[in-house]
Amino acid sequence: MSSAAQRVWITRAEPGAAATAERVAALGHTPRVAPLLRVVPVESPRVDLGGVAALAFTSANGVRAFAAVESSRALKVFTVGAGTAAAAKAAGFRDVLSADGDVAVLGQRIAARRLELGAGAVLHPGAAEPAGDLVGDLTAAGLQARALVLYDSVEVTPDPAFLDGLADIDVVLVQSPRAARALALALRKRDAGHLRLLCQSPAVAKPLARAKVREVVRAPFPIEAALLNLIARGRSPIAPTTAKGAVKLRP
Repeated sequence: MSSAAQRVWITRAEPGAAATAERVAALGHTPRVAPLLRVVPVESPRVDLGGVAALAFTSANGVRAFAAVESSRALKVFTVGAGTAAAAKAAGFRDVLSADGDVAVLGQRIAARRLELGAGAVLHPGAAEPAGDLVGDLTAAGLQARALVLYDSVEVTPDPAFLDGLADIDVVLVQSPRAARALALALRKRDAGHLRLLCQSPAVAKPLARAKVREVVRAPFPIEAALLNLIARGRSPIAPTTAKGAVKLRP
């Protein structure tokens, strides 16, 4: 394996994990797919679009879950980032705006366009335990907003054989706080001092702040493209550690 090539553990749930694996391979790295989360749809959700002026999605999983239970594609759509926007367009939505940021930025972008919403509400279809509090942010900004729970993300325990082979992994991609918590648990009592944990946002990195690994790095922007760009930094100096062995977070 060349000095630039990295062996990358992809922790996100399917079907997104397969798409990320393709992007990692295209960059010349070796993907290892072992999801830490599994998406479980809610049975027979009740979708009420009455009074709704726009939809807000904070993940591609939310887009897919909504598209599976609702045929309407007429509403304006706000998305947290480019990947979620692409999923919305692929699902048939035509009026799609990407915040190109995190959940807080999405809330700010929606609030800035409140005149387009009139007296209508913003519906946030997504997970039972979403990343961030978009509905709370929008309500605090004086907008009408409500959540629609369509799925849950269930933590998955990695195969012990996979964890026994961590020596063959260089980099771990972590794209949600819940996956980060699952990873922190999985790495306990494991020899993981060589691993670089690449996190898509500060919120993702937070549960891993005390992990005994080589370094925990935050992407400069909370999008997958920025996360993938960090993989090639595999030969960077080891980050300084705290007195208890937990690495300091790097921007």
